[in-house]
Amino acid sequence: MADIHNTAASAHAKADDAAHRAAAAVESNPLGILFGGLAIGAIAGTLIPRSAKEKELLAPVGRTLAERTRSAVKAAREAGYGELDQRGLTKDAARDQVKSLFQNIVQAAQSAGSAAARSATNKG
Repeated sequence: MADIHNTAASAHAKADDAAHRAAAAVESNPLGILFGGLAIGAIAGTLIPRSAKEKELLAPVGRTLAERTRSAVKAAREAGYGELDQRGLTKDAARDQVKSLFQNIVQAAQSAGSAAARSATNKG
């Protein structure tokens, strides 16, 4: 029984350490970590069968890791949105840019049409 407790405590300590390292890595490269983690998790999930005892011992660790991962992803997303906002890259700014671009295209088309009409009038 002590071995099981020690194993669970060791697994919990390792998971806690891994979660801290993962959070630091997410800050430096959030998308790479996200896609890499998804790929590794998918492969491991399909290749490694779990026993009932493993499920019992590792379920709390899995919940803790999932919780921390969700928190890290949320923090990364909020930081990303904050950076976009600071740089003026919001939905409203993008909409204004598209509107301005469209107005410039219309104005250029009108100018080109007027120039073509003047040219045709001067030649005729």
